[in-house]
Amino acid sequence: QVQLVESGGGLVQAGGSLRLSCAVSGRTFSNYAMGWFRQAPGLARESVASISQTGGMTIYADSVKGRFTISRVNAKNTVYLQMNSLKPEDTAVYYCAVRREPFTGATLNRAEYEYWGQGTQVTVSS
Repeated sequence: QVQLVESGGGLVQAGGSLRLSCAVSGRTFSNYAMGWFRQAPGLARESVASISQTGGMTIYADSVKGRFTISRVNAKNTVYLQMNSLKPEDTAVYYCAVRREPFTGATLNRAEYEYWGQGTQVTVSS
């Protein structure tokens, strides 16, 4: 069973930065593509970024492109989301997810992810 634990969330002023981490256990991390998603109160969960099995391809939602960077270190079983130039509209619970096997490419399609973490809160103040 694959398990994911997000960390690094918190309160930051607009224009600031945060780095989220997602630690994965239970399976060989390098077998999986990974994604970051977020959900604000009262809204649907939306895609943020995705990274392929080896990190060779990344995809970003238009709302974060140029500000956020997804990366992974397979030797540490960890995926990261570096968030710069944060805006109040970035406020949400951020979730890490594992794409289901055997697919290894990056995708922003939420339905293609099999395992999810508990989420970490990011709050951006004006």
